[in-house]
Amino acid sequence: MLTTNFVPGTPNWLDLGAPDTDAAARFYMTVLSWSYEPLPEAGGYGFFRLDGSTVAALGPLTEEGATAGWTLYFATEDADATADAVRAAGGSVRVEPDDVFTAGRLAAFTDPQGAEFAVWQPRDIGGLEKVMDRGSMCWTELYTTDAGAAKSFYSAVFSWSYDDQEMGGGMTYTLASSPGGGAEGDAAQGGMMTLPKENLDAGSRPEWHPYFCVDDCDATYAAATGNGGSTLVPPVDVPGVGRLAMVRDPAGAVFGIIMGDPNYQL
Repeated sequence: MLTTNFVPGTPNWLDLGAPDTDAAARFYMTVLSWSYEPLPEAGGYGFFRLDGSTVAALGPLTEEGATAGWTLYFATEDADATADAVRAAGGSVRVEPDDVFTAGRLAAFTDPQGAEFAVWQPRDIGGLEKVMDRGSMCWTELYTTDAGAAKSFYSAVFSWSYDDQEMGGGMTYTLASSPGGGAEGDAAQGGMMTLPKENLDAGSRPEWHPYFCVDDCDATYAAATGNGGSTLVPPVDVPGVGRLAMVRDPAGAVFGIIMGDPNYQL
């Protein structure tokens, strides 16, 4: 499960790159009841908050050719060393390690299959202030073209361990955990799966995306699709997990929503 005890390799930040930050802020404020606090000194970057706690961030697209999307950040004690590890494992460095004022140090990468992610080395800002509660991130997920290769890469970079779960029909879902990321049995912080051919043919690509906790999956899905979002996975019950859906926001960024099974904790 996600926590705000950000040991190395665990998710500790999340931001959305959008072509129109005002429109993106309005969408998520409507769908997830967030508020938005722009930071005038940060070039259009700002914080999404819920009940006074930071749950995500938002900024304009800054990389050439970038499209709307959520970026997951993983905790590191040394962004420069992580960049070296990414290169050694076959990934690429899109944004070299750099200081963000006194808040921390970041770097952004692409894994060998093409999924983008980043790391955050905390200083003044330790990371997200709320996870696993209504309206906040409660799961992370990697879609990839080769789960076996992805497992090797992230193990080399973050020392993750894995637990493969058979889904039926020849599909495998892999749970990922960081050393020290939680008590035995609840350490998993995210999952990964190889995209089936039909998903690839339909335009899916390797990517990390977040899931947010909600009280009513169907109502939140209706709010998202009623305000310009589009359907990837309509609300569906997943035994032992809960009721979930996946959508694209109006600019194309992918996210999921989960109404958890009260007898199961992600």
